[in-house]
Amino acid sequence: MLGNEIRHLIGKEIRLELKQKYVLNGILLYLVSTIFVTYLAFDRIIEPDTWNSLFWIILLFVAVNGISKSFIQESPARHLYYYTIASPQAVLLSKVIYNLLLMTILSVLSFVFFLLLMGNLVVNIPLFLTTLVLGSLGLASILTMVAAIASRASNNFSLMAILSFPIVLPLLGTLMKVSKSALSAAQWSGNYGFIIILLTINVAVIILAYLLFPYLWRD
Repeated sequence: MLGNEIRHLIGKEIRLELKQKYVLNGILLYLVSTIFVTYLAFDRIIEPDTWNSLFWIILLFVAVNGISKSFIQESPARHLYYYTIASPQAVLLSKVIYNLLLMTILSVLSFVFFLLLMGNLVVNIPLFLTTLVLGSLGLASILTMVAAIASRASNNFSLMAILSFPIVLPLLGTLMKVSKSALSAAQWSGNYGFIIILLTINVAVIILAYLLFPYLWRD
């Protein structure tokens, strides 16, 4: 039952995204233009630490812009309709899964554009891609829950930016440590602890959101 609800809600999200193509096009334009301005500013003369920092800062702002619409764009009437046809857990998990797919696509595109414009400074590409997937899951789950909380307030986007920063900061710091290692060494040794930390953060956030979201949903 829960699986069918999640599947139908994800299909709804995809159809709604395809109907409102200007939203996704705006996010892609923001992504490409930001990386291009960075390229003009540094003109390929860039240190690995700076490359790494810029990549995750840009991806963080793209994630906030892309995921903020998860609950904010929906009217109270639509929330009430979802409340009558689906469980709150199905609504939350469908949003997280859809935002994970969206973030994975945006992360890969960011990486490709960075390679084309800023040069390839990554030594261990498999480790960097693993970090991208874990980072996408973490950003999707954290920002989806924060978007659900912010949707209950009047100043939605500002509140989401304020709430998400202290929560995302530990995740972002760990991601930058692992990706920094991928830029400097081909070995995986020394990074397994950070990968376990990333997995723990992602699992903890999803479990907490799964348990707490029904109470927020009823309000």
